Amino acid sequence: MSQRGHQDTARPGDGVGAPSSRVQLLAASARRLEACRGMAELSQVACDCLLETLDARRTILLRIEQDEARPLWLSPPVTDAEHAVVIEDISRISARPELRRLILDRTPSRAHRAEGDADGVELGDPVELELLGRLGVTAEVCAPVVVNGGVWGALIVTRGTGQFDDEDVAATEMLAALTAAAVIRLDFEHQVFHLLAEDPLTGLADRRVADAAAERALASGVETCIVMCDVDGLKQVNDELGHAAGDDLLRIVAGVLRHAADALPGTTAARIGGDEFCLVVPGWPRGTVEDVLVTTMDQHQLPHGAAISWGVAASSIGERVPISSLFRAADFAQYRAKRARARRRQLALPDTADPMVTAQQVLSRALPAIASARPGALSRLCALASTATDTLGGGAWTVLRERLPGERVVVARGGSPAAQPTAVRTVSVDHRGWRIEVGASADATLEERVRTALSAAMYVAAQDGD
Repeated sequence: MSQRGHQDTARPGDGVGAPSSRVQLLAASARRLEACRGMAELSQVACDCLLETLDARRTILLRIEQDEARPLWLSPPVTDAEHAVVIEDISRISARPELRRLILDRTPSRAHRAEGDADGVELGDPVELELLGRLGVTAEVCAPVVVNGGVWGALIVTRGTGQFDDEDVAATEMLAALTAAAVIRLDFEHQVFHLLAEDPLTGLADRRVADAAAERALASGVETCIVMCDVDGLKQVNDELGHAAGDDLLRIVAGVLRHAADALPGTTAARIGGDEFCLVVPGWPRGTVEDVLVTTMDQHQLPHGAAISWGVAASSIGERVPISSLFRAADFAQYRAKRARARRRQLALPDTADPMVTAQQVLSRALPAIASARPGALSRLCALASTATDTLGGGAWTVLRERLPGERVVVARGGSPAAQPTAVRTVSVDHRGWRIEVGASADATLEERVRTALSAAMYVAAQDGD
């Protein structure tokens, strides 16, 4: 049967593309492959372009590694269970002599069945012909995708009726070469990205990668947490032990953050610069993120008395907020944690401290904070709890409200568990159905005068509203 006869009787998806348009299709394919930005997109585009160029039944892109060939994409996808089994057989290099030859010779192969007519002639080894029969097709072309001198993969195209001619083989080989060029470009871009986007000291991502990860997370609409971290004690290590020891400390910090990121799949860990690090955590609740960080920090203590101060800011599900706002909020929380730790170290109140002085400090700091808070009892109580926790050297605080007699629910919490002292006490004060739980270091004096000062401030904060 002549090639002309095949063109006249071909059905959509089984015939040969018009020769007059094939060069244009190949040119368009080159442009589409050049625009691909990832391997998944490249695999789909390569198969789609080959399907359109040859007007074929199905196209497959195989990735060849060692003795395994795994399908990266099929166009159109296989929905028939029996055909899916055959596709698995296609990927078995050991069972396909023609595929082994292609890997060695780096030249395309062609096979076709006789189609049952008297003049039909079969072409190809028996394994290929048997596979064509199981797939329900009559012809196949397989072209190697050669990358850096080796066979990276193969493009396979099949046809339901008719055969492939020399021009079809040449077009398939051309598309395989265009695919190889796109693979080389993506691999080069990937290497350059990692050279430019990785922090050379710690191996973590840099700020640009963190920003991009935050943008993607927020665009997806999932709850997103930004964790900002700062290394306490790095300057002292640099001054006393040298910058080599400081670099080692930064690498240890990076390792701690990797442990936290591993416990929260999907997290991006980055070094912002100097002793500043961050985590971008999409799809995990803030409470879970904080629990993981507390556990990780406890399990991986830093040497030389150094520590990590950290703060968290989170978006709500579906909330579109500027990433700069989240980073600023997390940075502010981290700064408060760092300041609280420094205050405990430098200004910790010993057991012999004058309770009157402590009570005066609570009132002198809490009342202005209450006065400057936003309207509403809840805002004022949050300001009181935050200020009192800082004054007493604690790290975290909670505001609760009574919903039913004897039953209180948490309505707000704050501070940072990172700033929580090793030995901590909680001071609770109640008024008009409200309760605040204030963290205090073990060294803070909590005699009756201090509790009375907290109760007085609580009375002022809980008035009116809410």
